[in-house]
Amino acid sequence: MIRFTLAALFLLSLVISSCESRKSRLDHKNLIPEDELLSIITDSYLTDGLLSMPKIYLKYSPFDSISIYNHVLAQHGYSRQTMDKTMKYYFVRKPKRLIRIYDKALGILSEMESRAHKEIARSKQHIGSIWTGLDSYSFPDPTGSDSTVFDITLKKPGIYTLTATVTLFPDDQSFNPRLTAYSCHADSIETGKRNFIKPVYYIKDGKPHKYSVIFSVPPKTTLHIRGCLYDYDNHPDDWEKHLGIQNISVIYSLTE
Repeated sequence: MIRFTLAALFLLSLVISSCESRKSRLDHKNLIPEDELLSIITDSYLTDGLLSMPKIYLKYSPFDSISIYNHVLAQHGYSRQTMDKTMKYYFVRKPKRLIRIYDKALGILSEMESRAHKEIARSKQHIGSIWTGLDSYSFPDPTGSDSTVFDITLKKPGIYTLTATVTLFPDDQSFNPRLTAYSCHADSIETGKRNFIKPVYYIKDGKPHKYSVIFSVPPKTTLHIRGCLYDYDNHPDDWEKHLGIQNISVIYSLTE
C-alpha cells in the first residue's frame, strides 16, 4: 500500500497557506509548469514512502520533514516560494485542475507499485529454478542464433515443471510450432530409451500464452531432459519467424 502521510502534510501546508491569501491578487506568471508540478507531487509521495523505511528514516531523522521536501523541490530546480505561489494559484483559480494533477500522480504511483509487485513475483518465480538457458528468446533473432535447444539434468526424485510464456504472431511462417522434449537416463544419454512427452502446440494469435510440461523423476534416478522450445516442421530454414518466449523456468517440487 502506498503511504502518503508526510507528503500529504507537506502539500496540505501549501494549500492552507493559499487559503490565507485567497483574496490576494494572484497571477500565473513564473508558475511551475504542470508536467513539472506533477513530477514534484509524485516525487513527494515517493519520498514519503522511502521515509517509512526504518534505515532511511534513521538516516534522515535529524532533518525535519519540511526540509526534506524542500530538497525535493530543489532537485527539480524550484524554490519553496515558487511552489507556494503555484499551489495558491491552482487552489484558488483552478482547483479542479489541481485535483486532476493529483489523480495523475496517484495513477503514476499505482502503476509503479503494480510494476514492482510484478517484478517481485517474477523474481520469486525464478528462485529455485534450474533452467540453464537464456532468460528469454525473440525471433527474428538479431544475433543470428535461433537455437532454443535445452539439456537439463534432473538429479533429485520428484516433480519438475517446465514453464514458458510464448507469444506467436500471426505472420510467423512456421508449420506446427511447438515445444518438444524427451527424458532419458543419465548413464545412457545417447543410446538409452527416450521417453517423449506429448508435443505442446502454440497458439498463433499474437497474444502471450503460458505453457507447461511436467517431468517425474523416480527415486535413485538421474534423468536428462532434452528438447526444443521452438520446434517446427519447416525445411529448409528459409522462412520468416516471429515469436517471443519469456518467463522460462524449471521448478522442482517433492512428490506427495
